[in-house]
Amino acid sequence: MWTATSPPPAITSSPWRTRCGTTWWAAGSAPSSTTTRAFSRPDGMCCVCHCVCLSLPPQRIYYLSLEFYMGRTLQNTMVNLGLQNACDEAIYQLGLDLEELEEIEEDAGLGNGGLGRLAACFLDSMATLGLAAYGYGIRYEFGIFNQKIVDGWQVEEADDWLRYGNPWEKARPEYMLPVHFYGRVEHSPEGVKWVDTQVVLAMPYDTPVPGYKNNTVNTMRLWSAKAPNDFNLQEFNVGDYIEAVLDRNLAENISRVLYPNDNFFEGKELRLKQEYFVVAATLQDIIRRFKSSKFGCQDPVRTSFETFPDKVAIQLNDTHPALSIPELMRILVDVEKVDWDKAWEITKQTCAYTNHTVLPEALERWPVSMFEKLLPRHLEIIYALNQMHLDRVAALYPGDIDRLRRMSVIEEGDCKRINMAHLCVIGSHAVNGVARIHSDIVKNTVFKDFYELDPEKFQNKTNGITPRRWLLLCNPGLADVIAEKIGEDFVTDLSQLKKLLDFIDDETFIRDVAKVKQENKLKFSAYLEEHYKVKINPSSMFDIQVKRIHEYKRQLLNCLHAITLYNRKSDPSKSFVPRTIMIGGKAAPGYHMAKMIIKLITSIGEVVNNDPYVGDKLKVIFLENYRVSLAEKVIPAADLSQQISTAGTEASGTGNMKFMLNGALTIGTMDGANVEMAEEAGEENLFIFGMRVEEVEALDRQGYNAREYYDRIPELRQAIDQISSGFFSPRDPGCFRDVVNMLMHHDRFKVFADYEAYIKCQGQVDQLFMDPREWTKKVIRNIACSGKFSSDRTITEYAREIWGVEPSATKIPPPNLPRD
Repeated sequence: MWTATSPPPAITSSPWRTRCGTTWWAAGSAPSSTTTRAFSRPDGMCCVCHCVCLSLPPQRIYYLSLEFYMGRTLQNTMVNLGLQNACDEAIYQLGLDLEELEEIEEDAGLGNGGLGRLAACFLDSMATLGLAAYGYGIRYEFGIFNQKIVDGWQVEEADDWLRYGNPWEKARPEYMLPVHFYGRVEHSPEGVKWVDTQVVLAMPYDTPVPGYKNNTVNTMRLWSAKAPNDFNLQEFNVGDYIEAVLDRNLAENISRVLYPNDNFFEGKELRLKQEYFVVAATLQDIIRRFKSSKFGCQDPVRTSFETFPDKVAIQLNDTHPALSIPELMRILVDVEKVDWDKAWEITKQTCAYTNHTVLPEALERWPVSMFEKLLPRHLEIIYALNQMHLDRVAALYPGDIDRLRRMSVIEEGDCKRINMAHLCVIGSHAVNGVARIHSDIVKNTVFKDFYELDPEKFQNKTNGITPRRWLLLCNPGLADVIAEKIGEDFVTDLSQLKKLLDFIDDETFIRDVAKVKQENKLKFSAYLEEHYKVKINPSSMFDIQVKRIHEYKRQLLNCLHAITLYNRKSDPSKSFVPRTIMIGGKAAPGYHMAKMIIKLITSIGEVVNNDPYVGDKLKVIFLENYRVSLAEKVIPAADLSQQISTAGTEASGTGNMKFMLNGALTIGTMDGANVEMAEEAGEENLFIFGMRVEEVEALDRQGYNAREYYDRIPELRQAIDQISSGFFSPRDPGCFRDVVNMLMHHDRFKVFADYEAYIKCQGQVDQLFMDPREWTKKVIRNIACSGKFSSDRTITEYAREIWGVEPSATKIPPPNLPRD
């Protein structure tokens, strides 16, 4: 056994010897070598000697998000642990089918779209890269709703995903924490106190997040709201049965549903409660963990927070966790008695903010009156922070009152509001967009004044997807074909796909890729027939647009193309390539226009799909209840991926990356990550159409006139007239009056302006699809050039350039192996 006077010879010259030596010797084993990275492990363990390295714990990454769209866990866990074959064999020997077992599992629908799915991909990559990371969010009892289509309309049903329990989570009641609301603020010479509050308890539930074959497991901790008193027996006994349970229900509503309808006051207040609930519980948990480390215990009387930003990195996923900034200030100043200025520096150096949108309505603004009632102390802190910020701006730009107004966190007006995005920018040391074009818009438009003030804060981190779920899991046939040519390293280093360029003219490889695609299409066709009672032509082009239903994503442009194709059915001069158009996605419950768009899609489908003259040459199908598990089926089967948002409105998108990786060609605008996809694969290998950002801006200045396009383009006019006349809604001819009125008079996203270019580009799609060999060669090029869009690359950039840590490729040996 090594002793303190006889250190291990192999590490005598190491700069880390004196820091870790005591721990090694106490463990009774010595490593043969060491590196700096050996000690930055998620569990604080030295990966060489397998002992807990208390002297040099890693910086911990805390990823705060109101959404984690995890989907199903079983298959993903088997993939990451390398247990698929063993489990498949074991289940087979029991006389069962593993695929049937996987289908039984509920989707964890704790997200609504790209924001939540990105968070899930990031957790996978952080574990795979060996980062010490935690995901923090809310354990919604019902999550995103189940979507039913009834007479063409979306109907929301509760998604009771926990009705059979969740075997992947573990309740941690020992870490239950109080969260305060309402109350009042007391100021005294001793400090500030927030008193007379209402308390809700936050119960943590932990879900393991395994990395890919590296024996690293991180944690996603989700909070569930619990009432401090389950039941008021006294009120029950005197006959007040409703009041007996009312307080409990009001408290637990906080974690009941993802994104309550905020078209009314109670919904807005509940949404703000959710945002503070996750922030307050998470920061208490972070500080508890920091205090339990030696870096928080240097003073026997009071915790020192000097090293807090060195050991804690908090990433805010959009503005929903923005209250982390005033809450951390409140804890440091009011509770821990840290000097205000020092607390502000600690807060700024700890927090970083990711912006996910450029749409003004999506940047959160909360009424000051709501804060006064719900979070009075936080309102005081925000006012104070805003004053410090404005004083700095005034000193740098004297006399520029308009700039002060634009940059204020508090927006004046009839209803004073708190701009949460501005709060995030002033309270973070780094602000990033999620695609290069988006980051440029953030710097030049959305936060232009802030960029001029602190240009060093602003960065770009183009989004990515995890290749484990979005290739290895959902498209094993394609993964096998790729592995036969270039090996399996691409699973953790997606840039290896570039090697496929060497096989772009390999006839065998071309046939294999085409064969896998056709097998996926046959499989999905069978799934549609079984679950949607729709029979389609598996040899037709699978033309897919699956994403949230929103005006800016322009499902309406897709609808106009479908109508145009339908109208061309009897024109012998027009080529007619068999095509199955599939559109899927959910509309927010309170979003009227999005629901009208769904009704229009289903109505078009009802007419087209029942026209005997069309037969199976054209189908229009709405994919009900689109979710992660459905995406895993439809994306590998897609031929064409529609990414057609108005240029300058989509921050990045990740669905576009998933389709590209799985062998679909993209038709899209130069928006979001489409721009970088075109750069990687070559614009000639995508179908790019429509206005660029600068052209959209020029049209805004000039004035967009939808009537001009309607009058000039006969096919567009015919399609709009059919919609407005009731051709697709004969039982209610005026059904789509609102849709037509919006398109003709107040369409912010300029559908008509891109219609002509879109239809022409779709003709190019048809032409190429009729040449399967050339189509597949472009598919191979797209797959080969998709390596940039791995979330492993994205997280590596976050780690190095925002969090200040280095990912580790070192695999922790399992505990059953010898420790010498």
